[in-house]
This record gives sequence, structure tokens and C-alpha cells, in this order.
Amino acid sequence: MDVKQLFSVEGKVALVTGGSRGIGLMIARGYAEAGAKVYVASRKREACEEVAAELSKVGTCIPLPADLGTPAGCLALAQAIAAQEPRLHVLVNNAGANWGAPLEEYPDDAFDKVLALNVKAAFRLTVALLPQLRAAARPGDPARVINIGSIDGLSVPLLETYAYSTSKAALHHLSRHLARRLAPEITVNAVAPGPFESKMMAATLKSFGDQIRAANPLKRIGEPEDMAGVAIYLASRAGAYLTGTVIPVDGGMSGTR
Repeated sequence: MDVKQLFSVEGKVALVTGGSRGIGLMIARGYAEAGAKVYVASRKREACEEVAAELSKVGTCIPLPADLGTPAGCLALAQAIAAQEPRLHVLVNNAGANWGAPLEEYPDDAFDKVLALNVKAAFRLTVALLPQLRAAARPGDPARVINIGSIDGLSVPLLETYAYSTSKAALHHLSRHLARRLAPEITVNAVAPGPFESKMMAATLKSFGDQIRAANPLKRIGEPEDMAGVAIYLASRAGAYLTGTVIPVDGGMSGTR
């Protein structure tokens, strides 16, 4: 057994949505450094192009600006990929939004925006890219869809982020549903991150970082290598026999509560 080949993603084509910052950037960088051809999608063109230029110093990275908040935006991104790549080995649905507000004041707009991006966009983009994903599948090495959920979709968070936690629980279950439907050509798994350094978590870590670290069994927050590692595993031959799973990457927070 060649262990290097077992965990290799070299030569694979990957699309990472929300790839210009946070967890998406951690995954995109990991894939690029490991030899994959990486497309990063982000709503802000300038940020998307800056990240692609940065990652092109360590690998192959191409920017594809896209607004995934609407079905039309998802279709446009899928068409842009299809115009350049007949095969897509890995789709990482990471683009997401959060919204916090007191219970009695929580707006309908929050649910509309958060569910549209965190759940519907992952579904619509996956469906739109099925021809490219199926074309990439090989016996023993299916194409991969990796949905980025959250530990807030596994247990109730302390913060009043009702639409966010609901959307992540929905994304976890959507992953299971799609896994059954798309097998054996395509595997679908979800990753449920705990606290990581990201723009979405910045304010929380600034205010409660010490308490969060103290409550974590491993006494730290997630680092880029932690997220890149699980993403590379799921995209490589090593992860080819997993589908319909939700993997917490949280230092043991959810599993030891």
C-alpha cells in the first residue's frame, strides 16, 4: 500500500465556495498545496481574485466570483465550471451566512437569507454540477461532495442564531439524503466544525475565546491544518468508503458534552 497515494488529491479538480476566507480558505489552501486544481468562489470579486493570486504561489487556483444567494447565481457558477472543466472531482459547499437577534425580534429576512445560502445553494449547486461530478467518478474513487455544517447543527448553541443552527442541522440531513441518492458514483459527507479562526467567529472569540478554549477537551480552537486535514482525507482515496456521515471537527466538544 502506497500511503502517499492513499491520501493524495494531486491532479483532482476541486471547487470551494466561500473560498476567500475562513474555513473555505483553509480548505482551498490545503487542496492547492496538495496538488489539486482549485477553483475558489466568493461573492466579492476582488477578494476572490486576491486569494486565487495568493494560492497560485503554492499551487493552481482560479477565481470564480459568484453570488450563491439565488438559484440563478448557483446555475451561473455551475455553468462557469462546466465551461472550463469536463470533470469535477470535489465540490465543497462552504459558502454560508449567520444572523443573530433576540428571540422576539428575530426577523423573517434572517431565515430567508440564511436558509437560501446555507441549504438551498448547496442543494442547487450540487444538482447543477452532477454531470461534471459523475464524469469524474472512477471505480473505487467516486466524486465527492463535502458540505460544511457546524456543531451548532448538532446541539443547541448558546447564542441566539436560530436560523443558522437550523440551517446547519438541515444541511447535515440533506447530506445524508443526497448520499443515498447519489451513491455509488458520488459520496456526500458533511463536516461540522467547532470554533475556528474565521470572520464569522471573530467577535465571539474576541469576547469569549478564553472560555471556549477552557471548555474544549483539547484546550484550543481549530487551526487551518485541522480543517485542511479532514478535507484532504475526504477527497482522497482514504475517504472513498465514507458517505452520509457528519464529522465533527471540534476538539471533542460535541462528543464529550
